[in-house]
Amino acid sequence: MIEVTHLVKDYGPIRALDGVSFNVNRGEVVGFVGPNGAGKTTCMKILTGFISATSGGATIGGNDIVEQGLAVRSLLGYLPENAPLYSDMTVREYLTFVARIRHIPGPSIDRRIHETAEVVGLSDRLDQETGTLSKGFRQRTGLAQALIHNPPVLILDEPTTGLDPNQIVEIRNLIRDIGLDRTVILSTHNLSEVTAVCNRIIIIHQGRIVADGTQQGIREVHGGAYSVMLQIAPGPSCPDVAGAMADLGTVPGCVGVDHVESEVPCSFRIRAAEGVDLRGDLFCLAVARKWTLLEIRNEQLDLEMIFQRLTRPVQGA
Repeated sequence: MIEVTHLVKDYGPIRALDGVSFNVNRGEVVGFVGPNGAGKTTCMKILTGFISATSGGATIGGNDIVEQGLAVRSLLGYLPENAPLYSDMTVREYLTFVARIRHIPGPSIDRRIHETAEVVGLSDRLDQETGTLSKGFRQRTGLAQALIHNPPVLILDEPTTGLDPNQIVEIRNLIRDIGLDRTVILSTHNLSEVTAVCNRIIIIHQGRIVADGTQQGIREVHGGAYSVMLQIAPGPSCPDVAGAMADLGTVPGCVGVDHVESEVPCSFRIRAAEGVDLRGDLFCLAVARKWTLLEIRNEQLDLEMIFQRLTRPVQGA
């Protein structure tokens, strides 16, 4: 449904997108995630025709976003980060205005407004001015304008920014329901957003895609080596932290040791080289040092840790 090929966007000397390529299949709900300034919004604006690319291109539903821009726009619903509302219009007036712009036939407009309002939970707010709506209902109105023409593709840019926790849950549930019968790209810097809503994640950093796949797939490809959590009981057997870290660092296959702040003072994360299981050697070390072990277990990087590792700023940049 969406094909993006070698997309580049320069703002003067700043390269916001650097050869971005990806495909989104019909019916997928894809999280486009990255830190602030990674290039997410720039990519979404190019796909929706708000700005042009420096080079590269994209198609939506087989239509080139430049050569067949009107056809592309007819397939798209777009909710930018700040919902584009007119504060002196009622919700009904605003949706009527959008429906006319979208060339929905006059006799069908009222029906589409009521159908869309029902989907996004706005039926009891249609005659309220948008300027008096809460942030949550403003976002619902923004979703309604994106859905009014029943597009097969929906692009949402930071749809839950500024919402309280209850509103966030409501909007996420709406997006999940909406995504059952259309293609959705959800652009955000919030990992919990994509893990709650999306069935595929694309991670972008400094204008380049650094990971693409399901949550489990990204863990398998980018999770890297395992680490071991080790806790030593407090008391006579508990060594000083610096001494324990030095001893742990001598274990074959160890690539780093971190002291973990917790209620147990001697808690450590020992990072392993690829394919190495450290537990046996760590147990032997504990016996030799007469440490009393409370815990020793393998752990793998979770999605948040992978995201942090993939998007960590380059030192000196």
